[in-house]
Amino acid sequence: MNKSITGRHFELTEPIKAYADAAVEGLNKYHLDIISANTVISANEKGGKKGFVTEFIVNLKDKNTIVITQNDKDVYAAIDLAIERLKKSLRRHADKIKGHRIMSFKDMGEEAEAVTDLNTEEVEIVPMDLVLHKPMDFDEATDALRDNKKRQFIVFNDTEGLMRVMYKRADGKFGLY
Repeated sequence: MNKSITGRHFELTEPIKAYADAAVEGLNKYHLDIISANTVISANEKGGKKGFVTEFIVNLKDKNTIVITQNDKDVYAAIDLAIERLKKSLRRHADKIKGHRIMSFKDMGEEAEAVTDLNTEEVEIVPMDLVLHKPMDFDEATDALRDNKKRQFIVFNDTEGLMRVMYKRADGKFGLY
C-alpha cells in the first residue's frame, strides 16, 4: 500500500505523522487490497476560530475510492474521528463483497469431500425428436406449451431473430423473457 501524509497551511510534526501513519496501518485488517492511502491534514481558520481538517483518500482495487473528511479543533481528534468513519465505510464495503461471494470448496470446511468416483457406466443417451428443436415462432411456441402438460418452458425465435424463452405461469398464463 502506498501511503502519503501531507500538511496544508501548517507544519506537520513527527508525532502527528506517526499517529496518522499508525491509523492508516490499522486499515490492513480488512484485507481489501488497498492500493493507496493519502492523508491530507490542513489548518483552517474561520471567524477567528482555529481548527483542523483531516481528509483520508483511500483507493481500493477495482476502481473504488473512499474519501472521508473530518473537521475538529484538535488534530488528533480529527484524525480519530475520520479514521473511525473510514473503518466503518471499509467494513461495509468488505461485508458487501463477502456477502456476494460464490462459495468455494475451501469455504465448505474440512468435512467436505470431493466426488472422485463418477459412475459412467449408467449413462444412457436418449434420442430426441428433432421436430421439437427446430426454430419456432410465437404462435407455435404458445401452441406447444398448451398441448404438452409436462413442458414448462420453450425457446423460440421472435420476429427480430432473437432467442426468447416462454414459460407457463402458475395461473395458467404465459410469461416471456
